Amino acid sequence: MSSCDTCVVRNRAICAGLDNAELVTLNAIGRRRTIAAGEPLIWEDDDSLLVANVIDGVLKLVTSTEDGREQIVGVAYPSDFIGRPFGQTTKASVVALTEAKVCVFARRDFDRFAGEHPALEHKLLERTLAELDRTRSWMMLLGRKNAAEKVATFLLEMADRLDDNRGCQAAAGPATRFALPFSRQQVADVLGLTIETVSRQFSRLKADRVIDLPSRRDVEILDRRALTAQAG
Repeated sequence: MSSCDTCVVRNRAICAGLDNAELVTLNAIGRRRTIAAGEPLIWEDDDSLLVANVIDGVLKLVTSTEDGREQIVGVAYPSDFIGRPFGQTTKASVVALTEAKVCVFARRDFDRFAGEHPALEHKLLERTLAELDRTRSWMMLLGRKNAAEKVATFLLEMADRLDDNRGCQAAAGPATRFALPFSRQQVADVLGLTIETVSRQFSRLKADRVIDLPSRRDVEILDRRALTAQAG
């Protein structure tokens, strides 16, 4: 039995359109890897040597300024594809936020396989366009929304993305309770706010009974309609 046969994201990852024979070939050039929280998988500005499917866990995409400041520019969830196929250098570091399992491919081997299988190239194009749409939405969030709207939008996106990755065990509708893979400081970095502002907005939403905070990382949405209204 190949790794593809037991892969929990097989029907949602970029390889979903491949037949069994093609999956066997793809499995032969890939390998499973477990990454500890905080461990990097890809370094910014390094040669593009590998690409990967996320099987489990959450990873962040990070760019850095010359003076060492870090900016989170994206988040990868189960079934997401990371790395830069057909490219020479990577534009962002990829670091595990939680313990993560990934299926890793040497970039040159993957490029060759993709070139021989149009269905995979089509999936890559779909993922690229979806990522472009998310980037445009994020530009609107950072450029036009106030602090309250940013935090509310962020929580809704987390609920939707984490729900997308609960697979066949998911209940109907978006997740109402989930564990944030971010610290408060990381949320602040993502949204371009201070940690004090983020904490204040979380506390306000809890006081208004829009959300509950059972623990430091857990969030429960009590009133999704109110949260959506606050997201603008």
